[in-house]
Amino acid sequence: MVVKIVTDSTADLPFRVAKELGITVIPAYLRFGNEVYRDRIDISEDQFYDRLINDQTHPTTEPPTPKDFAAVYDELSRKSDGIISIHISSELSATYNSAIQGKKLVNTDCPIEVVDSRLVTMGLGLLVISAASIAASEENLPQIVERIKKVIPDIRELGLFDTLKYLVLGGRISRAKAFLGSVLNVKPMITMNNGELEPFRQVRNRKDGKDELLKFAKNAGNIKDLSVVYSTTPEEAKDLVKQMDPIFPADQIKLARLGPVLGVHGGPGILFVALRVKSD
Repeated sequence: MVVKIVTDSTADLPFRVAKELGITVIPAYLRFGNEVYRDRIDISEDQFYDRLINDQTHPTTEPPTPKDFAAVYDELSRKSDGIISIHISSELSATYNSAIQGKKLVNTDCPIEVVDSRLVTMGLGLLVISAASIAASEENLPQIVERIKKVIPDIRELGLFDTLKYLVLGGRISRAKAFLGSVLNVKPMITMNNGELEPFRQVRNRKDGKDELLKFAKNAGNIKDLSVVYSTTPEEAKDLVKQMDPIFPADQIKLARLGPVLGVHGGPGILFVALRVKSD
């Protein structure tokens, strides 16, 4: 049974990983005023972060359209026995609903299942990687979907933000909270809980934040897969990967970059850890 896995660009999957596993990534959209870009296709990460920092126009984001999804589903349905489409938390984006609408536009006998990951960035990425493995080992589509959904509670995420500015511009927190944070000179740490972003704690500096990320991984227990995500500080991220080595083999940690669409809300200086623990 051939089952194709689809996700969206907010999974931040490294291109090499997606290609090796045969995962189709549908780009979300980024808009600077009247200029519209497909995430990572029409604009690179470096180009985006340069504009984010220096452009007076703050960008906005849009999910892939139902027609985008329908086109991909239609193409994949011709060479597969089933499609599983896994996307960013519906609490954070309209992408999941767009995928549902796209499914309705396709006239095919190939079954299409759309899954709300309740996750973001490489938390979603780790789920999609796991889904590709499950799909390769199972012959029954409903069983594949059931196994994928059982992985979701095993994935945990924690991010260190360098500034509150972009969370405010993206509508994630109030200006009052951002002002208080700047006065106190603190850096927020945010986790995912039931599909939503939630405050974890505030730290005084990046060193304290990285220590919290290490503690987060250490306390996770029996880790099956782990990823470190950065936006603009690759050397810092590589150093964090090395520090993770006693917790999880550094050569197995997936280093990824926060893409333009999520970078609109996260901004420069993001460090993020996503991990999957082994189920009991």
